[in-house]
Amino acid sequence: MKPLLYNELAPWFHLLTAPEDYAEEAAFYRNTLLEHTKQPIRTLLELGSGGGNNASHLKAHFSLTLVDLSEGMLSLSRDLNPECEHIQGDMRRVRLGREFDAVFVHDAVSYMTTEEDLRAAIETAFAHCRPGGVALFAPDYVRENFIPGTSHGGHDGDGRSLRYLEWVHTPDPAGTSYFADYAYLLREGDEPARAVHDRHVEGVFAREDWLRLLVDAGFGPHMVPFAHTKVEYGLEVFVGERPVAS
Repeated sequence: MKPLLYNELAPWFHLLTAPEDYAEEAAFYRNTLLEHTKQPIRTLLELGSGGGNNASHLKAHFSLTLVDLSEGMLSLSRDLNPECEHIQGDMRRVRLGREFDAVFVHDAVSYMTTEEDLRAAIETAFAHCRPGGVALFAPDYVRENFIPGTSHGGHDGDGRSLRYLEWVHTPDPAGTSYFADYAYLLREGDEPARAVHDRHVEGVFAREDWLRLLVDAGFGPHMVPFAHTKVEYGLEVFVGERPVAS
């Protein structure tokens, strides 16, 4: 089942997660990419770019090409980031026939729920990464830091508001997927709020699996601790450096 958030509820996405909330996070990704390549980064491909929240900050520094599976998400991002190139595609299979100085895969990589899917997404990043370039992957969790729990939030917009409760849990501690159940309260104008349940099935893999798959694709792998003032528990991202062609 496809998550409602990326389909019929896509117009509400920026009330769940607002672009302005991503400034610190996007700066971390930018700095991490720059620290792991000796070449200038002028062009960046983002796979699973969603509503364009990170892109709204990164576009000041790079020329961006944004790829997402959801047309609803691309529509939001086109409005937010009209100067960026937008392409509909699946990060497991898309091939643009071009190489970029850097490839960025934010938390959309968490929808890779099998090792086959994750391998395919990493291979896509490698296929589009210029020799000497760099790729960055930002999963929500690895096996070693997965913590079931709840969170909540939401924003007010022009004539409508959204509030949510997220419940992260896993039915199989030894498996490669977990559930993120969302309860949304959606309110338009003076109408009573309506409640919607939305289940997201997401992937979680061991740190050693990430590093192995990066090596298998041809990257030189690194694990980098994620640094953010509002994140109090240990998260990490993975960086792959593509060797310079001989």
